[in-house]
Amino acid sequence: MNSWNLLLDIVTLLGCSLIFGGLFARFRQSPLVGYLLAGMVLGGPGSLALIESAEDLEIIAELGVSLLLFSLGLEFSWSRLKSLGMRALLAGALQVGITAAVASGALWLLQFSVREALALGAMVSLSSTACVLRVLMERGESESVHGRSSIAILLVQDMAVVPHAIVLTLLGRSGATAFAIAADVANIVFAAAILIASLYFLLNIIAIRVLGRLTLEINRELAVLLAVVTGLGSAWAAHQASISPALGAFVAGMLLGSSPFATQIRADISSLRVVLLTLFFSAAGMGADPVWIVMNLPLVLTTTLVLLVGKTLVIWVVLKALGQPSHVAFATGLILSQIGEFAFVLGSIGQENGVLRAETYQLIISSAILTLFITPYLVPAAPRLGLRLAALLRQARPTDLRENYGGEGHHPEILIIGFGPAGETAAAPLVGSGRKVLVCELNRESVQRAMALGFEGLIGDARQMEVLEHAGAGSAKVVLITIPDYFSSMAVLQQIRRLAPDATLVVRSRYQRHIDDFQRAGAHVVIGDEEIVGKSLAEALS
Repeated sequence: MNSWNLLLDIVTLLGCSLIFGGLFARFRQSPLVGYLLAGMVLGGPGSLALIESAEDLEIIAELGVSLLLFSLGLEFSWSRLKSLGMRALLAGALQVGITAAVASGALWLLQFSVREALALGAMVSLSSTACVLRVLMERGESESVHGRSSIAILLVQDMAVVPHAIVLTLLGRSGATAFAIAADVANIVFAAAILIASLYFLLNIIAIRVLGRLTLEINRELAVLLAVVTGLGSAWAAHQASISPALGAFVAGMLLGSSPFATQIRADISSLRVVLLTLFFSAAGMGADPVWIVMNLPLVLTTTLVLLVGKTLVIWVVLKALGQPSHVAFATGLILSQIGEFAFVLGSIGQENGVLRAETYQLIISSAILTLFITPYLVPAAPRLGLRLAALLRQARPTDLRENYGGEGHHPEILIIGFGPAGETAAAPLVGSGRKVLVCELNRESVQRAMALGFEGLIGDARQMEVLEHAGAGSAKVVLITIPDYFSSMAVLQQIRRLAPDATLVVRSRYQRHIDDFQRAGAHVVIGDEEIVGKSLAEALS
């Protein structure tokens, strides 16, 4: 294949992805779905067949996957993993394991082979980090309770990609005996240990001494070169050692993520990551057949619905068992109910090793594309649907997360909802004032800080009427709502208006565009974060 034709195909694919992604973004959809559709339209079965270098593009996409996993590994420094806490790690591990087990068992009962059922279970257990994070950040919900819960599970899911890839590779060795498979596993573990030790020595000892942190800060191009050489080199080394290239790239990213270079490298390769992500999604879309989807639309729609409902229920049950309130657990389940981008990677591995049939692969990736299309609509609706479900099941009392620090019968003069940095700063003038102040917050440490300042504290979700009634919101003269999440603040505001119609309501608005909404809902004073930041910046410039 002529190299100029390959270049033309890359430009065509990226250009079409730009157009499709822009159109989807304009209608508040994820551009990632646009990239997938661009690949479906331009190349692959049932398409316009405008891409002639499909095989070469697949090779480039495989390199892109290695670098994507490398950049993903950069986010997993050991300190960050520790900061997640054991409960978050356990929730993610249980979600991946139970989802894979339930899906595999159901498929086996439907007469799928054991190998194919296990492969499909691994694929559907993963959600879309790229899509979910994008929507949460755009909506300012990444720091909400359901947002933090979703992100923690996503991080664990991303770590599960590499062992899933190894399992699918082993499943491809159908004729091997149990002893041979055990020997293969031992070889993989041994090779991985050698690779990890070598990478640690090269990155944390040789690279730091030879390059030095100051050298990388002055010569910015060296950071990009270090990232590319490390990512691709580790993938090649893993391939030569007969283990998954994804494992090598991911481990190299994790080791480099704990080095002094991590922050700068993450920033410097962000543009490269965007291009690779686009090529990856476009190449993945080329594996889907739009004609097949149309011909089998009832089957695809049914599979999509089963996957969405099944994953939501599994995540809901897991989080409920670990002490999350019903509405948070259900909202998190809805947010993570889609099939993620790495299902395409695992599906390709399964096809290459003869684990997945072509029809099965088409079905699962077609359903994955539909779930990704639905995700931007599910994420905004998830908190509201979670609250409705909790009310319907009469489980609106999170007794496992709430503790009463002030005894029964609160009658606060001032009620503060949320005690993060903004709430704590706003409450500073009230310390020692003699006024009766109650802080209502889900975070135990925040409530303890409030009590240390002399306030009463209550751990509870203020969006629930029973919690507000218990907090004595009806007697409050002033209610201050400092929650950054728009939907949570609006839910609390509407509840307070019913309980305390005469109270003065002061609300924090993270974005200027929501101020009118809060005022129409009954807030007397709305303080916008963007306006305060703008004034502070102006003062700094004067």
